[in-house]
Amino acid sequence: MKKPIKELLEFGIINVDKPAGCTSFDVVAKIRDMLKLRKASHFGTLDPMVTGVLPIALNRACKLTGFFIRHDKEYVGEMRIHEDVELDKIEKMIKEKFLGKIIQLPPVKSRVKRQEREREIMKFEILEKDGKNLKFHSEVEGGTYIRKLVHDLGQALGIVAHMTGLRRTRAGIFKEKDSIKLEDLEKMNEDDLKKIIIPAEEAIKKVYPVVQIKKANLEKIFTGKPIHKEDLMEIEEYDKEQIVCIFEEDNFIGMYKIVNEEDVFAKSMFVMQEIR
Repeated sequence: MKKPIKELLEFGIINVDKPAGCTSFDVVAKIRDMLKLRKASHFGTLDPMVTGVLPIALNRACKLTGFFIRHDKEYVGEMRIHEDVELDKIEKMIKEKFLGKIIQLPPVKSRVKRQEREREIMKFEILEKDGKNLKFHSEVEGGTYIRKLVHDLGQALGIVAHMTGLRRTRAGIFKEKDSIKLEDLEKMNEDDLKKIIIPAEEAIKKVYPVVQIKKANLEKIFTGKPIHKEDLMEIEEYDKEQIVCIFEEDNFIGMYKIVNEEDVFAKSMFVMQEIR
């Protein structure tokens, strides 16, 4: 889909490769100033020392951050153990206690309330071991603290373990191979930007089911009215509370939650007004 730069800057996403030594908010501020945006926001904080995938929403796309932020993440990292432990023992402990559903208490310096939360660990694999230094690959539910995962592994082994390096290689649908370095972004002209800014509606429909509606009642729908079953191009069955994205042909209408109440199909969570 070929979109003018004005529309991309108003409702787009840039997949940034965050460098070490700056906060996620620093990156957001730099992009906001660089592109002269009203606002920008990121899809999940990375600590200053952590590098890698940091999707940045531009202007109205900031309304979509909550729909992306909890999706699975992948990391490659390094840890150091303070006492040498055999690899077999470490891998056995990971298999027993650090795969599948785990309970995690956020670290003391986290921005969230310190209460136990369930998180899923899909993969926690030791890639290399060089004495007390280990390289690992993890795939986790959004909201999982990797630093705390490493610390808790050490405690389970009866030793001290701490993370020495971390890079995020995937955040939901956003991948490392498609990310853009800040220094490269600074050099881009309008044509370059058009190639790397992801239309927000193209990103969201890779994550949530797409429901097509008729054009007839768009004026009412744009005021926040619910989607009725008569508005649908085809009657489709979805579970109550399911989140879907609504389109009228190629035009993104908004994000909706299924209610299935009598003739009402879904109610709005975010409605995208026309870009003028």
